[in-house]
Amino acid sequence: MKSIGAKTIVYPTPVFIVGTYDEKGVPNGMAVAWGGICCSDPPCIAVSLREATYTYGNIRKRKAFTVSVPSEKYVKEADYFGIVSGRTVNKFEATGLTPVRSELVDAPYVGEFPLVLECSLIKTVEIGLHTQFIGKIEDVKADEDIVGEGGMPDIEKAAPLLFAPDSCDYWKTGAFAAKAFSIGKKIEGT
Repeated sequence: MKSIGAKTIVYPTPVFIVGTYDEKGVPNGMAVAWGGICCSDPPCIAVSLREATYTYGNIRKRKAFTVSVPSEKYVKEADYFGIVSGRTVNKFEATGLTPVRSELVDAPYVGEFPLVLECSLIKTVEIGLHTQFIGKIEDVKADEDIVGEGGMPDIEKAAPLLFAPDSCDYWKTGAFAAKAFSIGKKIEGT
C-alpha cells in the first residue's frame, strides 16, 4: 500500500443537510459531510462543524438540529446549501425547498428530502478545527415512497447522495453486495 498522508478520506461520506433556526426564527440548512451515527442506545447522530459556520451558533443557542438526507435528484440544491451562508441568504427561499417545522425539536427540516432525523443536542465535543455536535435522535421520518418491506427505509428508493472528500464529487449509491451479519458466516468456523 502507498501512504498518502493523514487526510479526511473515507468512503462513503454522507451528504447531510443540517437544519436549524437562527435567533430570529429564520430556517437555515447547511450541507455537512462530517457526520454519522455514533450510538445505538440512545440512538444518536454526530455532525462536525467549524465555529465559523452560521449553523454552529444556531445549534449552540437552540440545542436542537435536524438531519435531512437528500436524494440524488436534489444534488444541485444540496450543493447550494453548502456553498452559501445562511447569514446572508435564505437558502430555502433561494432553492424553492420547503422548511418544515419539527413538532419534536426546535429546528426545521427539508420537506422534499426523503429521510429526516429530528435531534436534540445532548453533547458537544471540541476536537480541533471542528466541533462535534451529538444529537439524540427523537424521531426518524421517511417518505412513504421510500419505505420498503418491514416498514424501514429502502436505500435504493431513498437514493441518498454520497460525497467523495478527496475529489469533491457527488456519487450515487451502488448495487446490493451482500446481507450484513450473514455473508461472514460462510467463513469456516463461524
